[in-house]
Amino acid sequence: MIPIYLQGLSLGFVYVAPIGMQNLFVINSAMSQKLKRAMATALIVIFWDISLGLACFLGVGALMEALPWLKELILGAGGLLVVYIGVGLIRSKADLSGGKDVNQPLWKIIGAAFIVTWLNPQALIDGTLMLGAFRASLPTGGDLYFITGFASASFLWFNLLAIAVHLLGSRINSHVLTWLNRVCGAVIVLYGIRLLGNLVQMVLV
Repeated sequence: MIPIYLQGLSLGFVYVAPIGMQNLFVINSAMSQKLKRAMATALIVIFWDISLGLACFLGVGALMEALPWLKELILGAGGLLVVYIGVGLIRSKADLSGGKDVNQPLWKIIGAAFIVTWLNPQALIDGTLMLGAFRASLPTGGDLYFITGFASASFLWFNLLAIAVHLLGSRINSHVLTWLNRVCGAVIVLYGIRLLGNLVQMVLV
Protein backbone atom coordinates (compact mmCIF):
# COMPACT_ATOMS: atom_id res chain seq x y z
CA MET A 1 0.00 0.00 0.00
CA ILE A 2 3.05 2.30 -0.01
CA PRO A 3 2.34 3.41 -3.64
CA ILE A 4 -1.14 4.54 -2.53
CA TYR A 5 0.36 6.47 0.40
CA LEU A 6 2.83 8.13 -2.00
CA GLN A 7 -0.03 8.95 -4.37
CA GLY A 8 -1.87 10.70 -1.54
CA LEU A 9 1.34 12.44 -0.48
CA SER A 10 2.15 13.73 -3.97
CA LEU A 11 -1.42 14.86 -4.59
CA GLY A 12 -1.42 16.59 -1.21
CA PHE A 13 1.72 18.52 -2.10
CA VAL A 14 0.47 19.77 -5.46
CA TYR A 15 -2.89 20.64 -3.87
CA VAL A 16 -1.55 22.73 -0.97
CA ALA A 17 1.55 24.21 -2.63
CA PRO A 18 -0.19 26.67 -5.01
CA ILE A 19 -0.30 30.07 -3.36
CA GLY A 20 -3.72 30.77 -1.89
CA MET A 21 -4.92 32.36 1.33
CA GLN A 22 -3.66 29.55 3.57
CA ASN A 23 -0.14 29.83 2.20
CA LEU A 24 -0.27 33.62 2.47
CA PHE A 25 -1.06 33.30 6.17
CA VAL A 26 2.10 31.28 6.67
CA ILE A 27 4.28 33.34 4.31
CA ASN A 28 3.34 36.69 5.82
CA SER A 29 3.79 35.35 9.34
CA ALA A 30 7.23 33.94 8.50
CA MET A 31 8.31 37.22 6.89
CA SER A 32 7.19 39.48 9.73
CA GLN A 33 7.25 37.37 12.90
CA LYS A 34 9.70 35.27 14.87
CA LEU A 35 10.08 31.65 13.79
CA LYS A 36 8.16 30.40 16.84
CA ARG A 37 5.11 32.48 15.89
CA ALA A 38 5.41 31.47 12.24
CA MET A 39 5.44 27.77 13.21
CA ALA A 40 2.39 28.30 15.43
CA THR A 41 0.56 29.89 12.50
CA ALA A 42 1.58 26.96 10.28
CA LEU A 43 0.21 24.43 12.80
CA ILE A 44 -3.12 26.29 12.94
CA VAL A 45 -3.42 26.22 9.15
CA ILE A 46 -2.42 22.52 9.11
CA PHE A 47 -5.15 21.64 11.61
CA TRP A 48 -7.92 23.29 9.60
CA ASP A 49 -6.56 22.02 6.28
CA ILE A 50 -6.36 18.38 7.40
CA SER A 51 -9.76 18.52 9.10
CA LEU A 52 -11.36 19.83 5.90
CA GLY A 53 -9.61 17.17 3.82
CA LEU A 54 -10.85 14.41 6.13
CA ALA A 55 -14.40 15.76 6.07
CA CYS A 56 -14.44 15.92 2.27
CA PHE A 57 -12.85 12.48 1.87
CA LEU A 58 -14.98 10.64 4.43
CA GLY A 59 -18.21 12.50 3.71
CA VAL A 60 -18.27 11.82 0.00
CA GLY A 61 -17.16 8.25 0.68
CA ALA A 62 -20.27 7.65 2.76
CA LEU A 63 -22.43 9.02 -0.05
CA MET A 64 -20.78 6.75 -2.63
CA GLU A 65 -21.40 3.71 -0.45
CA ALA A 66 -25.08 4.65 -0.14
CA LEU A 67 -25.44 5.55 -3.84
CA PRO A 68 -23.22 3.33 -6.03
CA TRP A 69 -24.03 5.26 -9.24
CA LEU A 70 -22.58 8.38 -7.63
CA LYS A 71 -19.08 6.90 -7.86
CA GLU A 72 -18.87 7.29 -11.65
CA LEU A 73 -20.48 10.73 -11.54
CA ILE A 74 -18.00 12.04 -8.97
CA LEU A 75 -15.07 10.43 -10.77
CA GLY A 76 -16.03 12.19 -14.01
CA ALA A 77 -16.92 15.56 -12.46
CA GLY A 78 -13.90 15.44 -10.16
CA GLY A 79 -11.55 14.56 -13.02
CA LEU A 80 -12.80 17.49 -15.10
CA LEU A 81 -12.56 19.82 -12.09
CA VAL A 82 -8.99 18.73 -11.35
CA VAL A 83 -7.97 19.46 -14.96
CA TYR A 84 -9.72 22.85 -14.74
CA ILE A 85 -7.95 23.72 -11.48
CA GLY A 86 -4.60 22.72 -12.97
CA VAL A 87 -5.07 24.82 -16.11
CA GLY A 88 -6.13 27.76 -13.96
CA LEU A 89 -2.95 27.48 -11.89
CA ILE A 90 -0.77 27.31 -15.00
CA ARG A 91 -2.33 30.54 -16.24
CA SER A 92 -2.37 32.34 -12.88
CA LYS A 93 0.07 34.79 -11.32
CA ALA A 94 0.84 34.61 -7.60
CA ASP A 95 0.26 37.75 -5.57
CA LEU A 96 1.74 38.31 -2.13
CA SER A 97 -0.39 41.36 -1.42
CA GLY A 98 -3.53 39.42 -0.45
CA GLY A 99 -2.42 37.99 2.87
CA LYS A 100 -4.27 38.57 6.10
CA ASP A 101 -2.78 40.70 8.84
CA VAL A 102 -0.74 38.35 11.03
CA ASN A 103 0.13 41.01 13.61
CA GLN A 104 -2.78 40.10 15.85
CA PRO A 105 -3.56 37.73 18.76
CA LEU A 106 -3.23 34.02 18.08
CA TRP A 107 -6.93 33.37 18.71
CA LYS A 108 -7.79 35.75 15.88
CA ILE A 109 -5.41 33.89 13.58
CA ILE A 110 -7.22 30.66 14.53
CA GLY A 111 -10.58 32.19 13.63
CA ALA A 112 -9.35 33.78 10.41
CA ALA A 113 -7.67 30.54 9.25
CA PHE A 114 -10.92 28.66 9.96
CA ILE A 115 -12.91 31.16 7.88
CA VAL A 116 -10.48 30.98 4.95
CA THR A 117 -10.47 27.17 5.03
CA TRP A 118 -13.90 25.95 6.16
CA LEU A 119 -16.19 28.82 5.14
CA ASN A 120 -14.85 28.97 1.59
CA PRO A 121 -17.58 27.38 -0.60
CA GLN A 122 -15.17 26.87 -3.49
CA ALA A 123 -12.73 25.00 -1.24
CA LEU A 124 -15.53 22.74 0.00
CA ILE A 125 -16.74 21.97 -3.52
CA ASP A 126 -13.24 21.48 -4.97
CA GLY A 127 -12.09 19.36 -2.03
CA THR A 128 -15.19 17.16 -2.05
CA LEU A 129 -15.14 16.50 -5.79
CA MET A 130 -11.38 16.07 -6.04
CA LEU A 131 -10.94 13.79 -3.03
CA GLY A 132 -14.16 11.98 -3.90
CA ALA A 133 -12.84 11.27 -7.37
CA PHE A 134 -9.60 9.88 -6.01
CA ARG A 135 -11.43 7.79 -3.42
CA ALA A 136 -13.56 6.33 -6.21
CA SER A 137 -10.38 5.25 -8.01
CA LEU A 138 -8.73 3.56 -5.00
CA PRO A 139 -8.58 -0.22 -4.53
CA THR A 140 -10.26 -1.80 -1.52
CA GLY A 141 -8.37 -1.00 1.69
CA GLY A 142 -6.46 1.93 0.15
CA ASP A 143 -8.49 4.72 1.77
CA LEU A 144 -6.47 4.99 4.98
CA TYR A 145 -3.11 4.99 3.19
CA PHE A 146 -4.22 7.62 0.68
CA ILE A 147 -5.69 10.10 3.18
CA THR A 148 -2.72 9.59 5.51
CA GLY A 149 -0.41 10.56 2.66
CA PHE A 150 -2.61 13.56 1.84
CA ALA A 151 -2.55 14.72 5.48
CA SER A 152 1.22 14.16 5.69
CA ALA A 153 1.71 16.52 2.76
CA SER A 154 -0.20 19.28 4.53
CA PHE A 155 1.85 18.84 7.69
CA LEU A 156 5.18 18.79 5.86
CA TRP A 157 4.40 21.58 3.39
CA PHE A 158 3.20 24.29 5.77
CA ASN A 159 5.97 23.61 8.30
CA LEU A 160 8.67 23.61 5.62
CA LEU A 161 7.15 26.74 4.04
CA ALA A 162 7.31 28.61 7.34
CA ILE A 163 10.96 27.63 7.88
CA ALA A 164 12.02 28.32 4.27
CA VAL A 165 10.37 31.75 4.08
CA HIS A 166 11.77 32.70 7.49
CA LEU A 167 15.28 31.80 6.34
CA LEU A 168 15.08 33.14 2.76
CA GLY A 169 13.01 36.25 3.45
CA SER A 170 13.01 38.67 0.51
CA ARG A 171 14.20 36.00 -1.93
CA ILE A 172 10.65 34.64 -1.91
CA ASN A 173 8.79 36.84 -4.40
CA SER A 174 5.76 36.71 -6.68
CA HIS A 175 7.83 35.49 -9.65
CA VAL A 176 9.09 32.44 -7.75
CA LEU A 177 5.61 31.66 -6.45
CA THR A 178 4.07 32.02 -9.91
CA TRP A 179 6.39 29.34 -11.25
CA LEU A 180 5.57 27.15 -8.27
CA ASN A 181 1.90 27.50 -9.19
CA ARG A 182 2.61 26.55 -12.81
CA VAL A 183 4.54 23.41 -11.90
CA CYS A 184 1.80 22.33 -9.48
CA GLY A 185 -0.83 23.11 -12.11
CA ALA A 186 0.87 20.87 -14.66
CA VAL A 187 1.02 17.98 -12.21
CA ILE A 188 -2.62 18.49 -11.23
CA VAL A 189 -3.66 18.37 -14.91
CA LEU A 190 -1.90 15.01 -15.26
CA TYR A 191 -3.75 13.73 -12.19
CA GLY A 192 -7.06 14.88 -13.69
CA ILE A 193 -6.36 13.10 -16.97
CA ARG A 194 -5.55 9.94 -15.02
CA LEU A 195 -8.87 10.16 -13.16
CA LEU A 196 -10.76 10.51 -16.44
CA GLY A 197 -8.84 7.50 -17.75
CA ASN A 198 -9.98 5.51 -14.71
CA LEU A 199 -13.57 6.54 -15.46
CA VAL A 200 -13.29 5.30 -19.05
CA GLN A 201 -11.93 1.97 -17.85
CA MET A 202 -14.71 1.68 -15.25
CA VAL A 203 -17.42 2.34 -17.85
CA LEU A 204 -15.96 -0.04 -20.45
CA VAL A 205 -15.39 -2.96 -18.08
